[in-house]
Amino acid sequence: MPPPPVFSGGGFIFAPGFIMATIPLTKRGAEQLKDELQRLKSVDRHAVIQAIAEARAQGDLSENAEYEAAKDKQGFIEGRIIEIEGKLAAAQVIDPASLDAGGKVVFGSTVDLEEESTGAQVTYQIVGDDEADLKQGLVSISSPIARALIGKEAGDVADVQAPGGIKSYEIVDVRYV
Repeated sequence: MPPPPVFSGGGFIFAPGFIMATIPLTKRGAEQLKDELQRLKSVDRHAVIQAIAEARAQGDLSENAEYEAAKDKQGFIEGRIIEIEGKLAAAQVIDPASLDAGGKVVFGSTVDLEEESTGAQVTYQIVGDDEADLKQGLVSISSPIARALIGKEAGDVADVQAPGGIKSYEIVDVRYV
């Protein structure tokens, strides 16, 4: 197994033989990450630098809680910048509207489901791990429900291992929007 990446400066340094896997993102998810990166670099980074300067001006740094808090926040911001840059560099951006998967459930597709036992209807879009938000109907490609749905088409039944036991969903419709 190759060694893990080493973080250095503003990017990654990889050990020889290390292969970085692609990260699937919808077009919307990639834009959200780019927006967050822009905000971190242009707003948050400058605000924390100002906070550090103000805390430094207060004198003794060894017992300065504001200074320590600002330095911690700076570490988080810089770490998040590196993380997002790495994800965007490894991203495979997929525009669901341009997909033509012949009616099959694939990454980026929107799926209308009906739970067989209750008749409850739900709609989910299968997205990347960073985009997932169940309240908005966005499920991660690595979630049990997405794994059960991938490759199926309208009329098929998917059995999903849920915390309360196995649930069966009939696929009512598959859309690429």
